Amino acid sequence: QLHLTMSEKNELTKSLEMVQKELQEKENEMKREISEYKDRLLQAEKEHQDALTEANRKNEVKIEACQDKMNSLEHLISSQNLEIEHLKSNKEELNNSLKEANLTLGELLKTKVR
Repeated sequence: QLHLTMSEKNELTKSLEMVQKELQEKENEMKREISEYKDRLLQAEKEHQDALTEANRKNEVKIEACQDKMNSLEHLISSQNLEIEHLKSNKEELNNSLKEANLTLGELLKTKVR
C-alpha cells in the first residue's frame, strides 16, 4: 500500500511539475506577446504623432499662405476704394465744369439770339 501510494505521489508530482512547466511556458509566451503588442502600439502611436505633426505643419503653411493672400486682397481693395473715391471726385468736378460750360453756352446762345 505504501509503495502504491508513494508511486502515485511520484506520478502526481511529475504531473504537477509538467503542468507548472507548461504554465510557465505559457506565461513566458504571453509576456513575449504582450511585449510585442506594446512595441507595436508604441510604434503606431509614434507614427500617428508624426502624421499629426506633419499635418499641423502643412496646415500652418496653408494658413500662412491664406493670410498673406487675404492681406494682399485687403490692400488691393483699399487701393481700389481710394481709386473709386478719386474717380467720384473727378466725376463731380467734371459735372460741375459741364454745368458751368452749359450755362456759359446758354448765355452765349441768348446773346447771339438777341
